Amino acid sequence: MNDIEAAINEIEGYLLWEAEKDRARTRAGAFCAGLPWLTGAQREEVEFRYRQDQREVSRAYLRCIAARSVSLRAEYEGAYRALRRRLLAACLGATVAATVLVTTAVGLVAR
Repeated sequence: MNDIEAAINEIEGYLLWEAEKDRARTRAGAFCAGLPWLTGAQREEVEFRYRQDQREVSRAYLRCIAARSVSLRAEYEGAYRALRRRLLAACLGATVAATVLVTTAVGLVAR
């Protein structure tokens, strides 16, 4: 991966995380809207703790996704290498078979 791709990935990750933080704020506000008896200070505390909890859940979820992505990449790369080896073996086998066939045909015609 080159520097530009790495920078783009970093920016994308930052923007995705900021969007997740915004969703946590929105969910916290909606949650507290259903608790009209909270005082202003209580509402702030509940929203703060709700946002914290949502971020921790999101962070853990993203770590799981990242680990699974690494695992899938390794699995798919392995499958790709195996398919490439099989294709190469098939091409070599076909080449050898064609060579044998042509050699035999030339030998029969030469008689």
